[in-house]
Amino acid sequence: MIVRSDSAIDHHANTLIGRTARVMNGAGNKITVLDLTDSEHVVSGDEARAIASQPATTFDQLMVLHAPVTPGTSALIRIYNTDGSLAEACGNGTRCVAWHLDETTGEQANRLVQTAAGLLSITKPGEPLTYTVDMGVPKFGWQDVPLSEPFQDTRFIELHVGPAGDPILSSPAGMSMGNPHAVFWVDDVATIALDKLGPMLENHPLFPERANISIVQVVDNETVVMRTWERGAGLTLACGSAACAAAVSAARLRRTGRKVDVHQPGGTLQIEWTENDHVLMTGPVEHERDVVLTEDLFASLAA
Repeated sequence: MIVRSDSAIDHHANTLIGRTARVMNGAGNKITVLDLTDSEHVVSGDEARAIASQPATTFDQLMVLHAPVTPGTSALIRIYNTDGSLAEACGNGTRCVAWHLDETTGEQANRLVQTAAGLLSITKPGEPLTYTVDMGVPKFGWQDVPLSEPFQDTRFIELHVGPAGDPILSSPAGMSMGNPHAVFWVDDVATIALDKLGPMLENHPLFPERANISIVQVVDNETVVMRTWERGAGLTLACGSAACAAAVSAARLRRTGRKVDVHQPGGTLQIEWTENDHVLMTGPVEHERDVVLTEDLFASLAA
């Protein structure tokens, strides 16, 4: 038995200890869903890192559900990266939240949830364990990405990695899907050491709020292959907002049409950039296990 007198740790005991975390994935993107709709507790970065540190509950993104604050919504969602930082959007995680809400309420329904990126609508296309999220309208202005200096055309950002005459990566497209993205075009995603280049590019001075870094290979007018280094999470098997950024950037450059399959190491997402400028993301969810959070998980926070 761990004895604690620290009031902050007692606070943890009254809020997170004994809660059930739902460990899931969306197209391979590791997601943990924590339902706090009956509590006013706001998860701290330290608490998020503690949950991520355990193999049973590790995540790329932690989706924490709070009681709705906007009429017509099902929940307010706070999104945490592995490093405890907050993320504005997570498409794969939003689909996992939809499954959790269906399971909790016992009914499948179209839903509206609130995130830092805005209100996101979720629909059920009909296939089992598949959801469509309206990720909203992409933003292309340099100040919206955001970038640290002006670029008139964010389809081609002046950023190069490697020798000037023969760069490894160059001229990414920049955009915001509620969170910042840089999309590099490559001939073969398997030849790029994204695990080594990702940390440097995520933290490049050009990105004052850091950025999600993706490398994308165009296969044909309806298919791309991509890998992503996620801001605050590292190399992931899938990233929903990055898949949206890749699809929209490809369409802007007329490399593809406005509806594409985005193949990632963990699975495939269908992305459509509609004529009214909204980005629809359709993909699977998988529930892996439920894990009860124990006091040992937060013992290190007593220091």
